[in-house]
Amino acid sequence: MQKIIKIGGNVVDNPELLEKFIIDFAAMDGPKILVHGGGVMASQLQKELGRQPVMIEGRRVTDEETLKVVTMVYAGWCSKSIVALLQKHGCNAIGLCGADANLIEATKRPAGRIDYGFVGDVDPSMINAGFLLSLMEQGITPVISAITHDKAGSLLNTNADTIASSVAVAMSHAEAAKTEDGKPYVSLIYCFEKDGVLYDKDDDSSLIREITPASYAALKAEGRVAAGMIPKLDNSFRALDSGVSRVIVKHARNLLNGIGTTLCL
Repeated sequence: MQKIIKIGGNVVDNPELLEKFIIDFAAMDGPKILVHGGGVMASQLQKELGRQPVMIEGRRVTDEETLKVVTMVYAGWCSKSIVALLQKHGCNAIGLCGADANLIEATKRPAGRIDYGFVGDVDPSMINAGFLLSLMEQGITPVISAITHDKAGSLLNTNADTIASSVAVAMSHAEAAKTEDGKPYVSLIYCFEKDGVLYDKDDDSSLIREITPASYAALKAEGRVAAGMIPKLDNSFRALDSGVSRVIVKHARNLLNGIGTTLCL
């Protein structure tokens, strides 16, 4: 089974937690892809440069100067630091952004009620799944940052949860075409700094083991999930609807065990 694993900025920004995760990731058998954020570090750098980050519903508003910052952080420092750690622990990896090998072509989100600026929306059919497969067939693990491009010379900032979901969908379609039964075998795992989705965000013991579309709607209505968790779960259910075999949300330290929240239809 292919595994698409996404780690968030709070993991990337924690050296001890990141290295523990990288050790576990490197030990996983089979083909795998790592998608990473870096929002915590990007926000820190913005503040150091005298600019206040603007977040709406868990998504970063990206003007031209912010685009430069997130590109430097995501596709630069975060990407290469992660790849260096993977090499240290015996996992041959390559760091990529969406512009590399035309990996992820995105469409600039049109300004509506909210103008997010240089933010890209991704269609899984526009992901170069064949290139990712060719890398994994050579024993190289792709590490993908949250920077895409519009095929017209501009970079775009894209939510890393969205990229992970879209890559999982693209790979599931590619896998289905290769298998005799026509079924995809791709799992999507979101790793961050909590054990999974919590009923009470301030109570680490309130882990929700399973979420369905109906229970998700109820959790949103109660205000139990909000901000950055909403795009994560929205993307999870879209991935399941589009053929991904399973989606799990868990703590980065629990990558190799069964603790977490499983999303199912």
